[in-house]
Amino acid sequence: MTAVSENGNLNNTTKLNSLLINSKYIGTDYSYKHEIVWKNAIGFLILHLLGLWGVGLMVTGNIGLKSCIWTILYMYAGSTGVTVGAHRLFTHKSFKATPLLKVFLLCLQTIAGQNSTFIWARDHRLHHRYSDTDGDPHNSKRGFFFCHIGWLMMKKHPYVIELGRTIDMSDLQADKMIMFQKKYYYYLYFMVAFLIPVFVSIYFFNEHWLSSFLVCYCARYILQLNGTWLVNSAAHLYGTRPYDRKLQPVESWFVSCISLGEGWHNYHHAFPWDYKAAEESMHFNCNATIIRFFERIGLAYDLKIASPDMMRNRILRSGDGTHHVLGNDEAKSAVSAIGPLHPLNPTYNSTLKSPDAILKPEGLPLFHEKDVLINDIIRGNIAG
Repeated sequence: MTAVSENGNLNNTTKLNSLLINSKYIGTDYSYKHEIVWKNAIGFLILHLLGLWGVGLMVTGNIGLKSCIWTILYMYAGSTGVTVGAHRLFTHKSFKATPLLKVFLLCLQTIAGQNSTFIWARDHRLHHRYSDTDGDPHNSKRGFFFCHIGWLMMKKHPYVIELGRTIDMSDLQADKMIMFQKKYYYYLYFMVAFLIPVFVSIYFFNEHWLSSFLVCYCARYILQLNGTWLVNSAAHLYGTRPYDRKLQPVESWFVSCISLGEGWHNYHHAFPWDYKAAEESMHFNCNATIIRFFERIGLAYDLKIASPDMMRNRILRSGDGTHHVLGNDEAKSAVSAIGPLHPLNPTYNSTLKSPDAILKPEGLPLFHEKDVLINDIIRGNIAG
């Protein structure tokens, strides 16, 4: 996969060349200060206050059980659209889908309210190519708050803007379904993410309109967003790196429990094209089970996986020594937590030195088996 899209190839190449001239490597410039976008910051504050009000209604029993169940099911339906659809299918192409499944996953992804699939995939491809540098929209080197939610409250770093234009999106640009959703995203979002969930609770479960709005929209939205954001924050900061110690992302049982399988993040960044996004397909990984279900009923096919030998070689060559089978006692003992030392503790974290995220301007590869070797070569040339 080339770094420059066919559309606007010359323009994008010129911009990338300007970055190459000005910077030999891309890391994190801690002297750079992001500018706050106040309308975004205030909007998220109001949304969270309303969402917490809705959560309060749920936990105190001030809304019906049917509405609570409906909200939770609808929330995880939207999450599936993001994790299985926008993430594993459209961004990483870890499996192929029939047109029917594509439409279904696009509908579910719209529920989540995380922008159109096209924009989501572009930002996520940028995140993988320039992971944990100033080219990463949610650079974890800038701290938990920034990579969790702060990045959405601030103006994008110039590298994010310029390098984002070099990401090859020609495959999605050629997909009429993707582009239809992108064009009509806000209309579709209003219908499936707001109108339907709120209306169902009012009409079928006899809820007051305010309670339905607070729970079925606001509470559902903030819970879903924060679950997704934990993959950007906690799964880059608190955990172990058994597959590649030179990659900032970590393995987080806690995040995997919440996100149904997206917290095995060190593995995922080592093998981004593996449909499981984890070594184990059944271990806190409902999303992999969902994909295999679609395969069994003929809607998904060509599921890509990393072979056992490929995983073993990567673990022994570049892992931090904490792998549950191939690790060593010394590395495993270098793990701490605030409170009980257990992987389900959100603060479960290796005390080994975190990697310096410093990349060449062309960034890291994204898709194929051969990228594993290329990845190691790139990082080996610039990291000790």
